[in-house]
Parts: sequence; structure tokens; C-alpha cells
Amino acid sequence: MDQKQETAFEKINNAIKNSVSVKLLSIGFLIAILLIPQSMIKSLIHDRESNQFMAVNQVSESWAAPLELTGPILSVPFEIVEVFKDKKIRTKKYAHFLPDELNIDGALNPESRKRGIYEVIVYTTDLKLNGSFSKLDFSQFTNQPENIHWDEAVLSIGIPDMRGIQSDIKFKLGQETHRMEPGIPAYLDLNLAQSDLRLDYTANRENQSQTGVNSRLKLNPKSKEMDFKVDLKIRGTKTLMFNPVGKSTNVKITSSWPHPSFTGQFLPDDHQITDNGFTAEWSVFDLNRNYPQQWVGRAHKISSADFGVNLYQPVDNYQQNTRSAKYAVLILFLTFISFFFIEILNKKKIHPIQYILVGLTLTIFYTLLLSLSELVGFSSAYWIAAGIIITMLTLYSLSLLKSKKLAGFMLLFFTLIYAFIFIILRMEDFSLLVGSFGLLFVLGICMYLSRKVDWYNISNKQKLENATV
Repeated sequence: MDQKQETAFEKINNAIKNSVSVKLLSIGFLIAILLIPQSMIKSLIHDRESNQFMAVNQVSESWAAPLELTGPILSVPFEIVEVFKDKKIRTKKYAHFLPDELNIDGALNPESRKRGIYEVIVYTTDLKLNGSFSKLDFSQFTNQPENIHWDEAVLSIGIPDMRGIQSDIKFKLGQETHRMEPGIPAYLDLNLAQSDLRLDYTANRENQSQTGVNSRLKLNPKSKEMDFKVDLKIRGTKTLMFNPVGKSTNVKITSSWPHPSFTGQFLPDDHQITDNGFTAEWSVFDLNRNYPQQWVGRAHKISSADFGVNLYQPVDNYQQNTRSAKYAVLILFLTFISFFFIEILNKKKIHPIQYILVGLTLTIFYTLLLSLSELVGFSSAYWIAAGIIITMLTLYSLSLLKSKKLAGFMLLFFTLIYAFIFIILRMEDFSLLVGSFGLLFVLGICMYLSRKVDWYNISNKQKLENATV
């Protein structure tokens, strides 16, 4: 009896079912298609991270911006008198002098603030500054000492966000105590633009006017040395920075925060970090920076040698989510290859639609991980999400493969692969090394399983088996 002629659709369907090459191509195509939602997940992580930065900005606007302390600086005006066509032309300039010695001893008290589901670290710091100014030398600026306006001197301290000041500031210079007033006069031209706070959410302050406090002084030109002392209580967000304006600058900071990240141009000479907090000490000299002890006008920018500490949050959910999403292709590939070998070695049939369902389940893991990590932390979220996905895929494998043994194998496989990825995420310094050996091990298993497979005759054997049936 004549056999019924196969339709084109049936031929294509049989080719997919029986051809190893077509099966591998279809698996590769499915992996490529599933990369589209993976890229969307990375975009979602970026959007959530942007929301976190917005939350930090909102808290910063209500609390205070990161603090970068610059000063104290003494500015003294002088005039250059020139005669031109029997007329005297006077040009007024400001000479800026930095202290010979600057010592800062501070206690940094961190606090946690919530904005929705986001946590922001802020702080209040008590800083004690002391040191001395040497005799002010104008010899390199003018040969007309009679035109120096000693009674118009200005003492200034650069503070980027005035909202952070928590108490009255009284500056003791020599035997006199001066109350600091808000603002730094624009005519001083100190070039204190705060542009190097090294925070992603910090706006570019390059073009903002200098901010801080000042006090008008009447200096004695005969003074040889002037000691100073001032206490500051200032709030800030996440980062505390200093500019080494002293010829010798010594800073000591203590805090109860156990996760400091030292940043800026100089690392501490000595530091101790425990579960109860940290202590750090810096010693910076004038030869370590790129500006002198005295200059005129805007000849130098003094915010290019800052240093300090960032109150680092060790569990960054979005950074960990981004890193985990990078392994999505690896998990998809290993999962599909495992199902492929199950098909080949156990003579099971898995339809491309079933591959897609498995792939989508693996993809949903990352959205589940992201949403849970914002509430319970990354580690807990990872294992909760992994447990849900492993359970779903194991039950689906049991229904799909009709074998408790193969379903148990898939349970072990998914448990190992998610545990392996978690270990890689935790081992930041050695993740590449461990990952490379892990892939090598997986490749070795694939080579071992395929050693006795006759790839050229698989299709013919399957056709023969189907015909026999």
C-alpha cells in the first residue's frame, strides 16, 4: 500500500527531530533570542541603580553634600603703584598664604537614612583644627611694603555645602578670637571649585562659585608667627575629604564605621580597621602637592590634591546583580547543552518550545533576584530566587523527561551551577581564575560524555528506530 506523502511541514518537523546539526543550530538560535530579555534585565538593573542615586541626592539635599574641607587660608590685599604719563595707576591684588603646620583631629559619626527602599549613609563630624602661620613674606610679590593693606586681611575656610555647618565657628588666631561669617568674597579669587569628590551622584562643581566661611582681620605686620585653633561640627553624605594646605598636614580620623574606603591622592600612612570602626592617619607635605605655600590671585588650584575616606557600603546590590547577569549566557549554554546530551544519550525528545520555556525560566531568575535583593539583601535574595527556579526546573524536567533519575540529575546540575556562580560572585579577586577552571571542568565532562557518540550516524539510528517502532 502506498505510503502517505509527507507535507513540507512534516519534513521540517522530522528534520528538527532527527538532525543533530539542525538541533544544535536551533539551540544556538534560541540562546541568541533569549539574550534579548537578558539585555533588558541589565537595563532594568541600571534604572534601579539610577533610582538609588536619585535617593542619595534627595537625602543629600536635605542633609548635606559630601564634605571637602579646604583651609584655613590667609588672604592679604596689596597694591601695585605704577606711574604712566604722570599718572599713578593702582592695581589691587590679593596674596594668599597657607599655614606652615595644619593638624586635624576628627571623629566621624555615621548614620543611616532611608529613602523608600534605599539606604543612604550620612555622617556628622567633629573636627579640631590647629596649627600656625609663619611670618607673611611679600618680598616675591611687591617691593612696595607701604602699599600692603594689613587691616583688610581675610581668613577663609572652604566648605562646599553650608547647610552642613552645625554650630557657630570661632577662629582663634594668636590671642584674638574671630567669629566666622558665611561666604567667601568673590574678589579673593581663591579658586576653590569643588570638582573632585569622586562620587557618581555628585554634580560637577567646576563652574560653581567658591563657598565657605570667612572673617575680616587686622594683622600686625610685625607678627613673626601666628598660632590658630578652630573647632568645626559639620554634617555630610558618605564622603569626607581634605586638602593638604599646610606645609605639613597631619590628619587623624576615627569612626565607628567598619567599612572605610580610603580615596583621593593620598592613602593613610597608618590605619586600623576592626568590626567596631576604623582609625586612619595621614601626613602630607608641601612637596607632595602641586601648589606652593603662597601665591597671588588664581595662579593655582588647590583642590587637586585632596584625600579622605568614603563610607563604603560593602553589599552593593546593583553591582552584584550586574555581575550575576553577566553569567546568564553561561547558564543558558550549560543548561541547553545538558538537555541536548540527555536527548542524545537517553533517546529523549525535547521540543524547541520546551527549550524556550526553560530559557525564560532561567531569565526570570534575574528579575526575581533584583527585586528580592532590594528588600532582603543580595545573598539571601540569591538563594531564595535560586531555590524557586531550581524547584520549577526540576519539576518541569520530571514531567518532560519522564524519569526520576534524570530529574534528580537536573536538580543536582542546577544546584551546582547556581552555587558555582555564587562562589564566583563572592571571589572578586579570583573570580576569573575560578571561572576559567570551572569552564574547563565542564568542557571536560562534555568531552567525556561525547567520547562514544557516533555523531555521523545518530540521525540514521534514530530513523531506523522510528521505522521499527
